[in-house]
Amino acid sequence: MTDNNKTDHNNQINTQLQQHLQQLLTDLQLDDAPAGGAVVVYQAGKCIAQASTGLARLDMSWQPDTLAINFSTGKGILATLVHVLVSQQMLDYDMPIAHYWPAFAAQGKGKLTLRNVMSHQANLFSIQSIEVDSEALLDWEYMLKTVAEMPITAPDHTELYDSAYSALVYGWVLGGVIEAVTELSLAEALRRYLTEPLGIADSCYFGVPASKVNQVAKLAKDFESSNEDNSQLRSKRQKPTLKLDSQSVLRAYENLPSYACWQQQALANERTNLPVLDTAYINRLYFDTSKLNLKNYKAALIPVGKQAIDYHSRETLQAVIPAANGVASAQALATIYAMLASGGEWQGQTLIDSTTFEQLSTPQVSGLDAVMPAAMHWRLGYHRRFDICQNEANETADVSKQGFGHMGYNGSVAWCDPERQLSFAFVHNFDSTMLNDIRQFALTESVLSMIDAAL
Repeated sequence: MTDNNKTDHNNQINTQLQQHLQQLLTDLQLDDAPAGGAVVVYQAGKCIAQASTGLARLDMSWQPDTLAINFSTGKGILATLVHVLVSQQMLDYDMPIAHYWPAFAAQGKGKLTLRNVMSHQANLFSIQSIEVDSEALLDWEYMLKTVAEMPITAPDHTELYDSAYSALVYGWVLGGVIEAVTELSLAEALRRYLTEPLGIADSCYFGVPASKVNQVAKLAKDFESSNEDNSQLRSKRQKPTLKLDSQSVLRAYENLPSYACWQQQALANERTNLPVLDTAYINRLYFDTSKLNLKNYKAALIPVGKQAIDYHSRETLQAVIPAANGVASAQALATIYAMLASGGEWQGQTLIDSTTFEQLSTPQVSGLDAVMPAAMHWRLGYHRRFDICQNEANETADVSKQGFGHMGYNGSVAWCDPERQLSFAFVHNFDSTMLNDIRQFALTESVLSMIDAAL
């Protein structure tokens, strides 16, 4: 594991920012210690800050290079690999996927393209449209065959939406195309075309090697349980436990740098008395859960099988479910997005050419998503960065010039901002979801504020 203050030729540490992030990350443990996480920030290809707090496992402190399951944050890695292959002219965004993968043409999918899928406009969002249980989800070859044969399914109230987030199916579609054109396994293609050139091949996986499983962060409530115990426990409880905010959590929020901004946003929304800014209210400033279509949400995220998948088990960590079980460190994620923040360049290498980069970074949709309760402004494989404080004085901010990246179900996130040449990654082992947590938003707002203040 690495020391946060370790000297490295790729580091140009901003001491003030790093100290600020270290304190903020520690404060954001809230009532959930000893769980913790790590944050890494790059600017202009150099690491300018890294912070970590808490325990990743009972015998292991969090570090910037600690491995963690980051759920859909891994979709950004998968998309970036596709862009590298497009840049090498192995793939084309507008060529039918069936051109590369003939079996995919089944059930009227013959004209669907990577652009359709990566902007979540292909109507391949429903995992419930195929009969698979939690055991089948772990079988890569079976899932490729099943997804190739699946139907197109329009979301409920399709007329209201511009996109339908493919929370699970997306990974098998892109993974199948990647394997078809590279003639490599997804793990081999990831390593050859993306992680080895970036120097992160030992800290970024779809399917963790057996030798690395015991280095992946665990949920704190499972620290003292064996893998067998974990599976038995999770057969009874799969979802994070929702709890009311304590007074200490509310006080911690009041001391966050973004609290004043959140107050202003809340007053503008309510136009009466200022509400209590608890976790649920702050989260709603970013996700309008009143717009959540529960039928679409369940169709995208919850397979029809009765037994929910245990994403933290050894078996699942070693499986390949690229839309949902990406494992990486904050350092690795920040490196990938640092390359994107530099327009596809990394240490003298061009991984993604300028023509491809212009396409991948251009928003494809602007309206509401059928699954996520927000306008996601999907690029090719990335959504907009979720921040509200830096644009509060500029309601006409150009969406195309804002940052982009991908968050995960647990509230992990990684993004880049080419305008600022900035990248950011946050991973953790808090027992939370993106819809009941505010950490990623507090950290993102704080980093942007400090970077802009220094300009």
